[in-house]
Amino acid sequence: MSIIINLDVMMAKRKMSLNELSEKVGLNLSNLSILKTGKARAIRFSTLNTLCKVLQCQPGDILEYTEVDDDELEEVD
Repeated sequence: MSIIINLDVMMAKRKMSLNELSEKVGLNLSNLSILKTGKARAIRFSTLNTLCKVLQCQPGDILEYTEVDDDELEEVD
């Protein structure tokens, strides 16, 4: 996927653990972990809004677009 999630970077900059972020954002640990590891296929704007509010950042600090060749994309069935 050509969208990179930099949630771990923002958490490190804010010195915030996954448990702490989970409590402040209101997401369970497994869903937050899926997002943090880049395995999520979607994110709600309301979740992104809350993450930005808690981490005091902009959406572009969490989400990054990178061009990839079609050959590099993996199909998941």
